[in-house]
Amino acid sequence: MQNEARTIRHIQHPGPAAAQRLTVVPAQVSHRVLQLQAGRSLLAALSEAIAPSGATSAVLTLQSGSLLPFAHVMPALSKTSEHAVYFSDRFDATAPVHLDFATVTFGHRDGQPTLHCHGVWTDARGAQHCGHVLPHESVLASPISASAWLLHGAAFQVGADDETRFSLLKPVAVAGAAMSPVARPALAIRLSPNEDVCTALETICREHGFSHATVHGGVGSTVGVVFDDGRIIEPFVTETLIRHGRVSPGPDGTPRAQLDISMIDHTGGQASGRLARGANPVLVTFELVLEPD
Repeated sequence: MQNEARTIRHIQHPGPAAAQRLTVVPAQVSHRVLQLQAGRSLLAALSEAIAPSGATSAVLTLQSGSLLPFAHVMPALSKTSEHAVYFSDRFDATAPVHLDFATVTFGHRDGQPTLHCHGVWTDARGAQHCGHVLPHESVLASPISASAWLLHGAAFQVGADDETRFSLLKPVAVAGAAMSPVARPALAIRLSPNEDVCTALETICREHGFSHATVHGGVGSTVGVVFDDGRIIEPFVTETLIRHGRVSPGPDGTPRAQLDISMIDHTGGQASGRLARGANPVLVTFELVLEPD
């Protein structure tokens, strides 16, 4: 395909590149459908719904519900040398928005719940938007159903990242964590800048002996986007979410990732489609869970 010959783009962050590019932590996952209560912030609603399970981390997808107040930011160019890229100013909705789809990484920061959420929503005028949802400032105006993959034996915790100079969610092992009797093996993953999203997951599958696997969650950013149908998003600062992801054997029997995403770039351009393999490096971070099947 024409995009396979394209030179992969690269982002230069202000800090030194870490030696560990793929952070992979063995874990177990158990699946639950959670009902998030209206009248609570997104963070509070998710914290309250997850707490009875005893899990401290999860990846989730959210669908179909309204929010007001609702606040978000977009990807943006950095105004200082402290970061290579940054966030826009905050946007606040003036009327309820309808959440179409969102992915969430739920974890902890200094012992307190936190989350990273990218979503697609429709405003009161019918215009579709995409971006980084602010979890404290966005309140459920109606109940929302969440499909949650709860982590056991691993957790996403916020820590300083020297390379990007952001504080980021990264998976860590949790010693002595209680396992669910219905939990299944999985991997909690964070991909570093300039690692191609598809080929990184294929490498992980080969190294762990997975012939087939499902991607759960999927919150991150890429250096622009190249889709497998030839479309190219040139603006390089994006917010990206995985709508559906699988890894399965290709024609030669080796793992091949198929990742369907939605995204927005720093100019406001939006697009959805399947990522081209080998052409979509991570911009700042990408968090997800990979479950073999």
